[in-house]
Amino acid sequence: MAKCFLTYEQQIDKLINEKCLLIADRNYAEDVLKRISYYSLISGYKDLFKNPTTKKYRDGTRLEDIVALYEFDRMLRELFLNYILRVENHIKSLLSYAFCEKYGESQNAYLNKQNYNYSGRKNIEDIDKLVDHVLAKYVAHNKDYHYINHARSVHGNIPLWILKNALTFGNISVMYSVLPQDIQFKISSNFQGINESQLKQVLRYLVRFRNVCAHGERLFSYRNVESIPDFPIHNKLQIPKSGNQYIYGKHDLFAVTITLKYLLPKEDFLEFKHRLSRLLNNHSKNQQGITQSELLKKMGFPENWEKITLYKL
Repeated sequence: MAKCFLTYEQQIDKLINEKCLLIADRNYAEDVLKRISYYSLISGYKDLFKNPTTKKYRDGTRLEDIVALYEFDRMLRELFLNYILRVENHIKSLLSYAFCEKYGESQNAYLNKQNYNYSGRKNIEDIDKLVDHVLAKYVAHNKDYHYINHARSVHGNIPLWILKNALTFGNISVMYSVLPQDIQFKISSNFQGINESQLKQVLRYLVRFRNVCAHGERLFSYRNVESIPDFPIHNKLQIPKSGNQYIYGKHDLFAVTITLKYLLPKEDFLEFKHRLSRLLNNHSKNQQGITQSELLKKMGFPENWEKITLYKL
């Protein structure tokens, strides 16, 4: 059946009478529903508070507890996006340097499909799309970036080290994946414990989580259909397996955390881990509906996740 439109008053009545959610202040509830919306708040963050048998909220669940989880997820997105952007900028810098070192600064170099690994159906399709529908359009007529316009009008050439800032993380991930192996190796060798093939897989994984963060989607319980490779850190943390598959750190947010350990400078990762730990602890203090263990499991984090900084790569 189609969902019927409900006024804010009707939405609150439904939460109280049908879902048994505790709402002490109807004015507060209406303000929350106006700011966030019923769908984004209730439909997006209710699962951890529901009794799987009755489909109603656990006894004692308050609207404030769901709002606290929503706010936790918002801050979680901001935290992860901050550090993913650091990785993105680092990869852009390394890629443009390595490419130009080999092929020079002319825009014709990155527009030449023969300067990529132009073999295999998938690579050919990706290169054609990247060059014809992304890179060539920036070079020919894009007017959105003053630094590109300046390079085009004054110098008649847009080097990759200028263009890189306008490219998305997705563009850069695809570009890395179709580069010749020697350039991939030159880039991946800047990161300890990760080879060029693993870096390709990891970048593709990070792109999706970066977009989840940037677009305000629910992050804490998000699962990617793709996965990151098995790394020694999985074994060192003694993450349990289901068959041959690690149950944490493969398709989830903890996999992003593992990725950041490999791609961030050590001091940046320590800072990230400290901020994440503080965010988790603050959330536990500000709500009473779910335990930190329940939240960690939903996030795909093992209980001993903080030990990740104890192990070398």
